[in-house]
Amino acid sequence: MDLNYGKCWKSPKDCKTLLLLAYQSLGVVYGDLSISPLYVYKSTFAEDIQHSETNEEIYGVLSFVFWTLTLLPLFKYVFIVLRADDNGEGGTFALYSLICRHAKVSLLPNRQAADEALSTYKLEHHPESKNSPKIKMLLEKHKPLHTALLVLVLLGTCMVIGDGLLTPAISVFSAVSGLELSMSKDHHQYAVVPITCFILVCLFALQHWGTHRVGFLFAPIVLIWLLCISAVGLYNILHWNPYVYKALSPYYMFKFLRKTRIGGWMSLGGILLCITGAEAMFADLGHFSYAAIQIAFTFLVYPALILAYMGQAAYLSKHHQIIHEIDFYISVPQSVRWPVLVVAILASVVGSQAIISGTFSIINQSQSLGCFPRVKVIHTSDKIHGQIYIPEINWILMILCVAVTIGFRDTKRIGNASGLAVMAVMLVTTCLTSLVIVLCWNKPPILAFLFLLFFGSIELLYFSASLTKFTEGAWLPILLALFLMTVMFVWHYATIKKYEFDLHNKVSLEWLLALGPTLGIARVPGIGVVFTDLISGIPANFSRFVTNLPAFHQILVFVCLKSVPVPHVPHAERYLVGRVGPAEHRSYRCIVRYGYRDVHQDVDSFESELVDRLAEFIHYDWHKGQGSVNSNDIDRAYGDDRSHHSNRSSSECRLAVIGPTYEMDGSLDPESVSIEFSSVESLTEVTEMEPIRGLEKKVRFAVPSDSSEVGEVTEAQVRWREEVADLLAARQSGIAFIIGHSHVRAKQGSSIIKRVAINFGYNFLRRNCRGPDVALKVPPVSLLEVGMVYVV
Repeated sequence: MDLNYGKCWKSPKDCKTLLLLAYQSLGVVYGDLSISPLYVYKSTFAEDIQHSETNEEIYGVLSFVFWTLTLLPLFKYVFIVLRADDNGEGGTFALYSLICRHAKVSLLPNRQAADEALSTYKLEHHPESKNSPKIKMLLEKHKPLHTALLVLVLLGTCMVIGDGLLTPAISVFSAVSGLELSMSKDHHQYAVVPITCFILVCLFALQHWGTHRVGFLFAPIVLIWLLCISAVGLYNILHWNPYVYKALSPYYMFKFLRKTRIGGWMSLGGILLCITGAEAMFADLGHFSYAAIQIAFTFLVYPALILAYMGQAAYLSKHHQIIHEIDFYISVPQSVRWPVLVVAILASVVGSQAIISGTFSIINQSQSLGCFPRVKVIHTSDKIHGQIYIPEINWILMILCVAVTIGFRDTKRIGNASGLAVMAVMLVTTCLTSLVIVLCWNKPPILAFLFLLFFGSIELLYFSASLTKFTEGAWLPILLALFLMTVMFVWHYATIKKYEFDLHNKVSLEWLLALGPTLGIARVPGIGVVFTDLISGIPANFSRFVTNLPAFHQILVFVCLKSVPVPHVPHAERYLVGRVGPAEHRSYRCIVRYGYRDVHQDVDSFESELVDRLAEFIHYDWHKGQGSVNSNDIDRAYGDDRSHHSNRSSSECRLAVIGPTYEMDGSLDPESVSIEFSSVESLTEVTEMEPIRGLEKKVRFAVPSDSSEVGEVTEAQVRWREEVADLLAARQSGIAFIIGHSHVRAKQGSSIIKRVAINFGYNFLRRNCRGPDVALKVPPVSLLEVGMVYVV
C-alpha cells in the first residue's frame, strides 16, 4: 500500500516522470476501457428497450452510464482498490498473495519460515498481533474455507481468460461495423465478419514479436481516440442538445426503471459494458504507479468517456426515427466518419492487445503457483519486465476468438458474454478486497462489510441482469469458466497430492550417508542436480535412481524450485543453500525461490549461478567455522540455539541465504549471506508454520583474499580450498540433471470422481502439456529421467 504517492509533486523531475508514466499508461491500461462507447448504446438498445419520443430511455441509460463509471472505476478502483497493491503489483493474485501472507490460508506446498524474512514479504501489521480479527481466526480454523478462497481466485482468473477471448472479438467487430453506414445491408454482412476475422488473425499472429516493437504507438493511438470521441461528443452536445447534462441526475435512473420495468433491468447487461477494461487499472498496476494511473483516468480518460456518452445521448435525443440501428457511428458527423473509423479500428487493436497480454500474464502467474498445466513461456523483451508470449494459449485464443465472431455475428450476443465475464471479475475483486481491508489493513470489519455491501450490491445488480442473457451468449463465459476451473483445480489437487506422497516417502539422511564403496556404490565425476519439490530429506526418485544405477556424481545438489506468495524475490535473496551431511560427502541442498511474477532463468545461466552460489556458500561456511564472524551478529541472526554446528554430521545443516558477491575496495563482500533457517520435516509444519520473529537483521562480513592472508594456513582454509577445487573440477566434468518422470494414479478405494480426475484428467493433462525438462529448458544430452509411480 503506497501512501507516499503524493510526494512526487515536490520535485519537477518527479512530476515530469509521473506525467510520462500517465501518458504511457493510456496505451497499456486504458485501451479496452476507452473503446467501450463503440458498443454500449448499441448493446443496450438491441432488444430489451426502445428509443422513444419522450427520451426517458436514452436519458436513463446516460444516467446509469455516468454513475456506473463514477462509482466503480473512479471511486472503487482509483481511490480504494489500487491501494491494495502487493509491492506495487495488482490483480487477483496480488490480493490472494496479500491475504495468504497475513493469514494461514495458503494451499501452496513447501512453505518455510525463511520465506517470511524476504524483504518483499511486507506486512501491514504483524500477523500475530493480539487484536487478530475474528474473520482471520475463522478462515484459519476451517480448512474448507482455504479451498473456497482458492476457488474464488481461480474463478476470477478464468473469467479474465474469458475476457481475453471476448474483448478482441467485440472490440474489433464494433469498430469494423462502421462500414455498414457506407454500404447496403446485403453487402455489409458479407464484409464486416471477414474483415474482423482477418484483423484478429493478424493480431494473434504478430504476438510472438512482442509489444515492445510497436508499443510506442499504443499511447498516441489511444490519446488520439480519446480526443476524437470527446471532440465529437462536445460537438453533439453543443449542436443538438446543450441541456443533456441534466440527465446525469440519478432521478432519470428512477424514471427509466419505472417506465421500462423488467426490460430496463435486463438492459443493464448492455450498460455494464461501459466499464469493460476497468479491471486493467488494477491488473497492470505493476507496470506503472498508483499516481500515474490515477492521474490518467481522473483527468483524461474519465472526462473523455463522459463527453462521448453525453454526445451520443444528445444526438439520439433529437433523432428518433433512425434508418439504421443505434450505433456509435451515426452520431459522428459524416465529414469525419472515415478518419474516426480508422482510428477506432486502431484503438480496438490496441485494446485487444492489452487484454491478450494480460491473459498471458495471469496464466503465467497461475502456472507459477501450481494452478495451471505447464506451458512454454517466451519473454519477448529483455529490457521490459513482464512482456511474455505463450504460443499454445495464443493459438487457442485465436481459434476461439474467430469462432465466436463467426458464430455470434453481432455485437449484442458477444456483449452479453463479455459483460458477464467482466462483472464476475469485479465481484471477485470486491470480495478479496474486503478481506484485505480487515486482514491486511487491520481496519474494523464494519468498513469491509460496508465496502462489500455497497459495491457488491451494484455489481450483483448488473451480474443478475447478465445472467438473464444466458441463452443469448452469456452461456459462453460460464461454460469456459467451468472447463478452465476444472482443469486448474485438478492440476492443483494432483500437484498437492504428489507433494504429500514425496513428503511421506522421502529417504532418511542416514541412508544417503551410508552409501559407499562397501555397498558397491561409485561416485562419478561431475555435478548431479536432483530436482525435487522437497525442502528437506532425500527424495524417493533419487533412491530409485541409485537402486537401478548404483552410482551418483561426485558433487550432489538437491535443488527445489519453489514459488513464494510475493510478486518478486530479490536476486540477492533468491538462493537458500545448505549442506546435506558432512562436508566430506560433498552434498548440498539449494532452494531457489521465485515470486509469481518473476522470470525463471534458462538452464545456462542457472548452471553458472548455481555453481557460484555453492562456491560462495562453501566460502561462507568454512569462514564461519573459523570464528571470524562477530558472535553478537550470529546470536542476532540464529538466536541462542547453535546446536546444529555440533551435529552437522548426523543432520542437515541449516540453510543460509546466499546472494551475489561484489568486489568492494579489494575485498569480497557476500551481499546477502544473512540468516539460517531450519529445514521443515513434516507436512503439518509445512502448511501451518508459525512465523519467526526478529529475523530482519542480516549478517555481513568480509572474506579476505589470498593475498591479504598472513601467518600459517589453517586446516579449515586447506579444506575450504579443497572443497572449492572439487566443485570447479566437477563442473569441468559436466552437469547432469536428474528429474522425476511421474505417473499418478488414484489409490484403491478412492471415489469415482477422484479416480476420473487423477487417472484420466490429470494424466491426460500431464501427457499433453510441457514436461518439466522443457519447462526448465534442460538440454536432452544432460537429462536423466527417473520413472516414478505416485499412488495418491
